[in-house]
Amino acid sequence: MSSPTTPMTSPTAQQRLDDRYGRTRRRRLPWVVFIAVVVGLVGWYGWSTITTSMDTLDTDATGYEVIEGQRSVVVNFQTTGRADVPIACALEAQDVEHGVVGWRIVQYEPAPATTRSFSETIPTTAEATTGLVTSCWIP
Repeated sequence: MSSPTTPMTSPTAQQRLDDRYGRTRRRRLPWVVFIAVVVGLVGWYGWSTITTSMDTLDTDATGYEVIEGQRSVVVNFQTTGRADVPIACALEAQDVEHGVVGWRIVQYEPAPATTRSFSETIPTTAEATTGLVTSCWIP
């Protein structure tokens, strides 16, 4: 009896070279997934950086004046940030040893300008030597 013979397929020259030198077929799916994840992370980081910087205020103290007889300090400052949003600022007066002798939190209504100047009086409990802006934020 004769048995049916199955034809043996011999490897091609390229397959023999790949086997000889240990090369395998590249799989693209892991690289595509990796690149998609990296692009997604970069996009998320960029968006979070932009949204965080949109809500920050730059505050600069432009001067102060200690009013001797009234036990108070007038603080002059300006803020730069988003327009048309309310602003809140913490102000404080300090004595010669940098102890806080007066503080105040002030709130301002929205305004169309991005840079705004303010002048506020801080009542003190003792003689002050300086007045400053501790921080400003968008409430």
